[in-house]
Amino acid sequence: MSEYYAIQRTYGQPATIASLSRDLASLGVTAGMTLLVHSSLSALGWVCGGAVAVIHALEHVIGPEGTLVMPTHSADLSDPATWSAPPVPKSWWRVIRQHMPAFDADLTPSREMGVIPECFRNQSDVQRSNHPQVSFAARGLHADTIVAEHALEYSLGETSPLARINKLNGWVLLLGVGHNTNTSLHLAEYRAAYAEKRVVTSGAPLIRAGQRQWVTFSDIELDSGDFHLIGTGFARDTGLVRQEQVAAATALLMPQRLLVEYAVTWIEQHRPQ
Repeated sequence: MSEYYAIQRTYGQPATIASLSRDLASLGVTAGMTLLVHSSLSALGWVCGGAVAVIHALEHVIGPEGTLVMPTHSADLSDPATWSAPPVPKSWWRVIRQHMPAFDADLTPSREMGVIPECFRNQSDVQRSNHPQVSFAARGLHADTIVAEHALEYSLGETSPLARINKLNGWVLLLGVGHNTNTSLHLAEYRAAYAEKRVVTSGAPLIRAGQRQWVTFSDIELDSGDFHLIGTGFARDTGLVRQEQVAAATALLMPQRLLVEYAVTWIEQHRPQ
């Protein structure tokens, strides 16, 4: 979205580190939180300092005892046979599998995550989990625990950063985005029992024994199509979602563990059995 649009969305003065910090504190973000953030910079309006200012504000509010986490997914490091937005010619598949550069936690950019996570992953002391498709970046007290040993198979399940955040009683912040981006609901998909859950084979380029290899692994087929219904239901039925304006954006803050528990029950009740 253009900078012109961001300016047009901004009423009064532009957002600053100080004003963002006040808004986040008013929402309920507190010192010491483990906070998983999904974000849209453009939704905030014009921010003095852009993504850097947003990151500084988040880190200021959670303080040195807090942990900031963001998704740094790179879904393009996957089997081209599954690509649909857009697809590539079938004649290209073999070339892509043979020559796509292997995942490098330092070098591989995130894809369609937004400018804030992409900026955050390059910050000093940020650690990134070692998954070629659904990595997370973390900085702070529990960063080591959150990103360690992110298993290749069943990538957003019990060995993922999402499950570690769950054990730490972390929080989810949707900053100008909706529940369709709320990755914690994928953890509920792994935990829920429903008839349409199916195992699929995925693939990605990795470095193994010092050599680039195309590696295949098992996962479940994920579906975020009903996530907005789950999120809306969680807010309505529990009253646990805090909503405020942060700059020009609507922000939602919620406890991740209770969200996931609610989502497991919702999925088991509403997805086809």
